[in-house]
Amino acid sequence: MLLTASQPQQCHCLLSGEGEVGSAANAGERKETDLAERAALITGASSGIGLAIARVLGEEGYALTVSARRPDKLEAAAEGLRADGLEVQSVAANMTDEEDVVGVFAKHRETYGRLDMLMNNAGVGIGAPMEEIQTKHLDMQIGVNLRALIIGTREGLPMLKEAGAEHGKALLVNTASIAGKGGQAWLSIYAATKAAVINFTQSTHREVGGGGIQCTALAPGFVDTPMTEFAKGQVPGEEMIRPEDLGEAVRFLLRTSRNCHVPEIVFTRPGEGLDTP
Repeated sequence: MLLTASQPQQCHCLLSGEGEVGSAANAGERKETDLAERAALITGASSGIGLAIARVLGEEGYALTVSARRPDKLEAAAEGLRADGLEVQSVAANMTDEEDVVGVFAKHRETYGRLDMLMNNAGVGIGAPMEEIQTKHLDMQIGVNLRALIIGTREGLPMLKEAGAEHGKALLVNTASIAGKGGQAWLSIYAATKAAVINFTQSTHREVGGGGIQCTALAPGFVDTPMTEFAKGQVPGEEMIRPEDLGEAVRFLLRTSRNCHVPEIVFTRPGEGLDTP
């Protein structure tokens, strides 16, 4: 998800899946002999891109762990998925807290016993001119966009390796941004972290791709979600990319053969280039 700050004197904030700690909502007690055949974990999943991707994964038969920062909003999203017959547990977490991030993966393993698809989607963007960057906003963006993603990858890889060895293909997908494709005025920290996400995704695949784990970075421009309300004065919501577009991209990744690796998918609006939200 991309954040722009069209007025340099203002600080705009975009949040997805980070913040205060919440309690886990269990999907119910599971017997050891009743574990999922496929399971996925999605961060930043209470709305927007993360929720759209969670729905696609559920439709494709994956049991889901969804995580985000606000327990009430997260559980409401999970209930919506369950109402459609999908198997979901919600685990609220602060993505800037290592213990919380580790706990999400521990709860996922406890419940499902496997991980076939990891969707690192949580992100935050705060726009400001460089001379006005606040250290707390710098730390938050690095912490959520990059540090939490790296910790999540570390925690998820053992289970992903097991899945890759079992059926030749597991997925690790990271939400980057079109801002990661080139420097952005007023969004220097956000753009830098998203460029790092693209690079880290490439590095991860070089390290683990031979073991059946396919790593892909998604790099969208403006997506029509509640988090882009601030931008809809300049880009109407009906002209933005749909969250479902990213969900369908993940469905495509699920269906490619184990011989086909897609390192990156860039999403732009018609008539715009790689450096345009």
